[in-house]
Amino acid sequence: MSNVRTYTLSQLRRMKGQTDWNRLRDMTDKEIEKSIADDPDWAEFKDIDWSKAKLLAPISKKAISIRVDEDVLDFFKQHGAGYQRRMNAVLRSYMDQTSGPTKRKKRA
Repeated sequence: MSNVRTYTLSQLRRMKGQTDWNRLRDMTDKEIEKSIADDPDWAEFKDIDWSKAKLLAPISKKAISIRVDEDVLDFFKQHGAGYQRRMNAVLRSYMDQTSGPTKRKKRA
C-alpha cells in the first residue's frame, strides 16, 4: 500500500489540524447533523448502534498462524486496513459472551 503513512506520536502532536473550529462553533446542531448526513463516508457507519461501543486500550498481541475460511477472510479484508484487529475484536466478543468478561493483561 503506497498510500499508507506512518507517524510517531510526537510527529502527530506537531501536526496542525485542518478543522475550522470557529466555523464549527458557529454551526447549529441541525447544520452539523446535515453536514454529517451529506458525508458519503458516514453511510457506512450511520446504522451502527454506538451506544454499546467500548473503548479498549491496546494490549500486547501474540503472532500466530490461523486457518480461516477464505470467504471469512475476504469479508474482513473488504472493509480495509485493520482486518486482523476486527477479527480479534469479534473473537474477544465471543469469548466475553460465552465466559464473561476477562481481565486484560497490563502491558509490560
